[in-house]
Amino acid sequence: MRAVVLHRGEDGYWVVEVPSLPGCISQGKTKTEAIENIREAIAGWIETAAAHRQPIPDEDFETQVVCV
Repeated sequence: MRAVVLHRGEDGYWVVEVPSLPGCISQGKTKTEAIENIREAIAGWIETAAAHRQPIPDEDFETQVVCV
């Protein structure tokens, strides 16, 4: 299981990033599409890292909401 950050991009698409997997990012027209796409991106990221015998970082992401 991986934590993701979901936010609106400048183009109106939903952007999804995985902080524990550097460079693992995707997007979609809707939140649902963006989440489906990031699932594929996470699987691909892990598969590629394993194939190249690269370490796969543990999930250690923590969130907090700060109101300003």
